[in-house]
Amino acid sequence: MRTTIFMFLGLLATGCHTESTEQSIPFEMTDTMLARCEFAGAELMDVKDELRLFGKVEADNNKLAHVYPIAGGNVTRINVELGDYVEQGQILATVQSSEVADFQRQRLDALADVAVAEKNVQISKELYEGKLNSERDVVSAEKQLQKATAELSRINEVYAIYKLGSESSYNIIAPISGFIIHKDLNQNEQLRSDKSDVVFSIAQIDEVWVLANVNETNIAKVAVGYEAHVQTISYPDKIFKGKIDRIFNAIDPTTKAMKVLIKIPNPGLLLKPEMNATVMIRFSENRQLVAIPSSAVLFEKSRNWVMIYRSKTDVETRQINVYRQLGSLTYIISGVEPGERVIAMNGLLIFDALND
Repeated sequence: MRTTIFMFLGLLATGCHTESTEQSIPFEMTDTMLARCEFAGAELMDVKDELRLFGKVEADNNKLAHVYPIAGGNVTRINVELGDYVEQGQILATVQSSEVADFQRQRLDALADVAVAEKNVQISKELYEGKLNSERDVVSAEKQLQKATAELSRINEVYAIYKLGSESSYNIIAPISGFIIHKDLNQNEQLRSDKSDVVFSIAQIDEVWVLANVNETNIAKVAVGYEAHVQTISYPDKIFKGKIDRIFNAIDPTTKAMKVLIKIPNPGLLLKPEMNATVMIRFSENRQLVAIPSSAVLFEKSRNWVMIYRSKTDVETRQINVYRQLGSLTYIISGVEPGERVIAMNGLLIFDALND
């Protein structure tokens, strides 16, 4: 019996010794673990916050031209459609117009008046040389010629401005190169002589504006120069970057919001006028905290953790106090010091290996 007890105690001691030996084996990251992980240094950074706004893409007013009809008439031809790219000077539409026919009549009358006035000046000078009239008659004839010439110049300027031809029609011409973003003209439409509405709008969209609404409660949080990230429904995974270029210091009585203007480079012409946009405005809180990649933060057991990496045999699981996550950055109140390295990718593998 006593021999059996001693054998049991010996086995128990051997088991305890084996368990103690297993627990004392230090953790070491394998080469495979190292290859699958990424590391980042904790840095002291300015704390930024984010404000979500909603707005719309619009053409840059400085690169936008509205085209109006110069006279009433019947639209005989339309050469472009909404969305087309046009060159400066290109004919957009042709209008048959009785008003243009009247311009032609005025021009013919002016040409005739000039011819008659020139003849009268010549006759007056000949009569004056023959002492058959006075110098006053010559001066009067020359004044009539000046008046007729001025009227002809006026009519010719009208023809030059509106690029009128010899027929009773006129062409609506593109004043700039760009895309047709507005069209309010149809084939065989009868234009009234008093129509003052825009018939075409042409915009260059290599750079566009985003006009976003800022609620009254957030007006103090925005300023010119703040960074802006713009997203659209058409390109949900693409971020267009710009800055607040202008603040309109007025409240829209309908929306109770103030507008801000953000200029966005648009090299691929992906952004189109009238697109809806979500705008994220980033601004500084004028304080500094330690920042690490958001991918380094692990949420386990209702707490936030990071894996502090010193070497492959020295990895620490540490609880942190998060202040704010802002995109790919997370600001830390406590738990990580500037300069410490954290596992920024696949840290959960190391966490499980250390804490299971």
